[in-house]
Amino acid sequence: MEIAVIIVFVVGYIAIAMEHPIKINKTASALLTGVFCWTLHALSSHGAPGSVTAELSHHLASVSEILFFLMGAMTIVELVDAYQGFRLITDRINTTNPKILLWLICFVTFFLSAILDNLTTSIVMISLIRKLIPNKETRMFFAGMIIIAANAGGAWTPIGDVTTTMLWIGGQISTVNIMKVLFVPSIVCILVPLVFLSFTLKGELGVRQNTAHMHTDDHGEKVKGSTTMLMLGVGALIFVPIFKTITHLPPYIGMLMGLGILWVVSELINPHADEAARKPFTAAGALSRIDSSSVLFFLGILLAVGALESMHILTHFAEILSSTFGDNRIIVTLIGLLSAVVDNVPLVAASMGMYSLEMYPMDHLIWEYLAYCAGTGGSILIIGSAAGVAVMGMEKIDFIWYLKKISLLAMLGYFAGAACYLAIEHFFMGY
Repeated sequence: MEIAVIIVFVVGYIAIAMEHPIKINKTASALLTGVFCWTLHALSSHGAPGSVTAELSHHLASVSEILFFLMGAMTIVELVDAYQGFRLITDRINTTNPKILLWLICFVTFFLSAILDNLTTSIVMISLIRKLIPNKETRMFFAGMIIIAANAGGAWTPIGDVTTTMLWIGGQISTVNIMKVLFVPSIVCILVPLVFLSFTLKGELGVRQNTAHMHTDDHGEKVKGSTTMLMLGVGALIFVPIFKTITHLPPYIGMLMGLGILWVVSELINPHADEAARKPFTAAGALSRIDSSSVLFFLGILLAVGALESMHILTHFAEILSSTFGDNRIIVTLIGLLSAVVDNVPLVAASMGMYSLEMYPMDHLIWEYLAYCAGTGGSILIIGSAAGVAVMGMEKIDFIWYLKKISLLAMLGYFAGAACYLAIEHFFMGY
């Protein structure tokens, strides 16, 4: 039965990777993969369905922590965006020099992604460069660099990338340590392609659109409460790791507390407005706009990986990798490269199942390096990360164009950051 489960998982994985050619949403493929894997596991239990149910409940508990965390974070970001809070940051970028603008955009993306997440940051920044860079070809280069910067920025904080969040919630990494050890490699990951483009970037920005209306509503009036919601939203996201450290409660509790506070404040900003006018600016309206299909995608994938873990398939796979390559650093580097082709969420979930905390304690090299590789390796191909897929859709960037123009830059940054991390660990940590 183990062979059948592996076949189902591989077929499901292929369906997810081939979402656009086969025209089946990857969420549907992920959900069916998760359900079929557990169904086959139950059928192979030989009269002990109770034990399988207990295992399923155990995995669902840990999966739910991740899902509630993501839903809370996505709703907070949507709520801040509804009040156009992010434009208070982006509107202050007004240079007309392409190279200076490139550095500004990339560093704003890098640090914004560390606070929000790489997907949301990419959407915000693409919306910005549409106003700043009318020239299509130049804008595509900027969009490619936004993908690299967003993924690099999301890798070094526990709330910047869903894979790092998974490792953080699972207890594999701690907040202060992951920020300390991955900040420099992540910076290097974006600096290398930035320096290269500083010498090779050509082209003009074009005639810029007027951005005076950028934080006004449809009627030309400034949105009330944008500064308040930006400060509260960013503060709520930053407070989550602090809350976990103080209370030792799961991170999703802190995230839900932050959402509750923003919800109350959003209700108080325009208490006398009619229901139709208030709806876009309420948490209920934000909840209706979050990407629910992504949440269900994570649910399906994590359930499927949980079935493989329960059947000890991942443990056997880890033993094969160790005997083949020997060095875990090589294995994790390859996982990062593989994340350029397939989604990094199931890759990290599978790695968490292959290597336990009993084998490698919190903040071990393997967890830190996995957070970096899985977070930044997806930039090598435009389909390798959620940020890349979002930008691909928004800017209509062709897969081949990205492969020719951006992939090499992303790979150089990936290996430079990886070498930086391994050098730091070797000389200062003694691994």
